[in-house]
Amino acid sequence: MATLVIDLGRIDYGECLEIQRKLATSRAAGTVPDLLLLCEHPPVVTIGRGGGWEHVGEAVARHGVPVIKVERGGDVTYHGPGQIVGYPLLALEGEERDLHRYLRALEEVVIRAAGDFGIAAGRRSGLTGVWVGNDKLCAIGVAVRRWVTLHGFALNMNTDLQPFEWIVPCGLHGYGVTSMERLLGTPQDPAAVRAAVTRHFAAVFGRRVRPARLDDLDADAPVPRDCASERSGYPW
Repeated sequence: MATLVIDLGRIDYGECLEIQRKLATSRAAGTVPDLLLLCEHPPVVTIGRGGGWEHVGEAVARHGVPVIKVERGGDVTYHGPGQIVGYPLLALEGEERDLHRYLRALEEVVIRAAGDFGIAAGRRSGLTGVWVGNDKLCAIGVAVRRWVTLHGFALNMNTDLQPFEWIVPCGLHGYGVTSMERLLGTPQDPAAVRAAVTRHFAAVFGRRVRPARLDDLDADAPVPRDCASERSGYPW
């Protein structure tokens, strides 16, 4: 069975988090296939397991941006309009149950997608995410429940970068944040960027993908065991 790619559009972070958690439970039970949720959020700051309020400036409250503590790894990050946010809900099996490798695979997806637009992005030793020089283009933070992944990546496409000045992004001092728009000098087409991300997600994770809608899912119907995990592992 193909991994279903569902575009949720702009959606409140808390609502999306509830959807993720519910679908992750269904994925662990085998009643939905692997999923990739794509969306963007209204302005919100999230704090991961490794973070604290010391990295959230008072400007966040002044601008009325909500702050939510979540179970993903990592520290503090900002989500807002103009990002491509991806939440893979994958049942990891066999050699895929290596979270460092999983993080590198997510990075690879974004590195390849950025390359399609002429951006030479890469990794920084000892740090998670996708970088251009000392500036982070894409933040990554994940959680795993019963070997099903939650949370994921936030690629700055046409994002207003000012709100990142109100926090210490990922708890890292001395590093900046960038976007595809800033690097390329012009706003990017969201549909084209989503298509690139989806294409490289399929290639990096060795999965066949197809678009779907949230209401296409029947979380109570079991996925046939012989097609619940159609994949070829990480081929890169």
